Formats: sequence, structure tokens, C-alpha cells
Amino acid sequence: MKNEVIIIGIAGPSGSGKSLLASTIVNEIGSSKVVVISEDSYYKDLGDMPMNIKSDLNFDHPDSLDHELLIKHLEILQSGKEVAIPQYCHATHARLSNTRLISNHTIIVLEGILLFVEPELRALMDMRIFIDTPLDVCFIRRLERDISERQRTVSSIIKQYTKTVRPMYQQFIEPSKRHADIIVPKGGKNRIAIDIIKAKLNELLN
Repeated sequence: MKNEVIIIGIAGPSGSGKSLLASTIVNEIGSSKVVVISEDSYYKDLGDMPMNIKSDLNFDHPDSLDHELLIKHLEILQSGKEVAIPQYCHATHARLSNTRLISNHTIIVLEGILLFVEPELRALMDMRIFIDTPLDVCFIRRLERDISERQRTVSSIIKQYTKTVRPMYQQFIEPSKRHADIIVPKGGKNRIAIDIIKAKLNELLN
């Protein structure tokens, strides 16, 4: 490993189960030395831009994310210092005023759709995991989530999925799978994959 701070990347399409896998692993390990950071926190702040314009933007393209800031924060964490992680609201497409302070963790679990696209970001990771879930399953999960958690309508979800989500998956996310060390089928509830990854992380912690 490059240093004492170990960075694990979990990527895959929207709705594939990345957050579930990350939270399950961290909760079952039960160590304060392990923390999850979501790539979603680094969506660029659109400020006071009108909502109708925000809604038509492409949030599945690498340019929608501030990977430069994410890389900077990871390097600061690797040096043993504290960072203030942005907090992002998907309902309003804007950063919140509060931040999340993170420091002194042995293992950082990153999860996000475009983590493996940026070479400089990939280079910081000690392990790369890709969640390979069928797209129809991903779409159903996204539909349920966006209605219940992000106050979206069915028509707006379908429009966004066909206009940007699926095309960006084909252009960026699916090709990035070749950079993975481990490919996990069946989503975030794959018990065998969870146990294997936990065993490796426990080995690194010990």
C-alpha cells in the first residue's frame, strides 16, 4: 500500500447498490477507523441558477463533479489532516451551508458513479470495486429513490434517464469497469462479495 491511509473505490451505475455495499461493509466492520465518502458530495454548486435550468443539466458527465477538490481532500486526508466535506442537496441541486468534518481514518471507502473515469483519482485508490447490476434493476431503484427522497416526478425521472443517465453510463461508466480490481454482480446485497471485501479490510486494519 502507498501509505497508512487506504482508499477503496466503489463505482457502478446509478442505482446499482454502491451506497448499500459501502454502508454494509463499514457498519459490519464496526470500526471508527473506517469512513464512507460519497462522490455525490462533490457535485459542483449551481448556486442561485433557476431550477428549470438546473433540471436540464447533465449530472452524469464527469464535468458536473469537482473531482479536483475531491482529489485535494483525499491527499489532505492521506497526510493525516482534517477536511471539510461538502454536503449536497439533490432536491435543489445545490451545496448546503454545513460541511462534514473527517480526519484520522485508516480506511476511506469512496462510492460514486464516475470514480474510475479520472486517472488522477484512480491513482489514489488502493482497491477498486465495480458494482455490475443490470440496468433495468438500476432504473427501478432510481425511480423509487428519486420519487421518495428527491421529490421528482415519474416523467422527469424518465426524461433524465433517457437523455443523460443511460448515455453517460454507456460513454463513461461502463468503460471504466476495466479499471476495477473486483467486479461484484447482483448489487449491494451480494453476501459473498461483502464477506470477501470485509475480510480484506479487516486484514488491512490489523
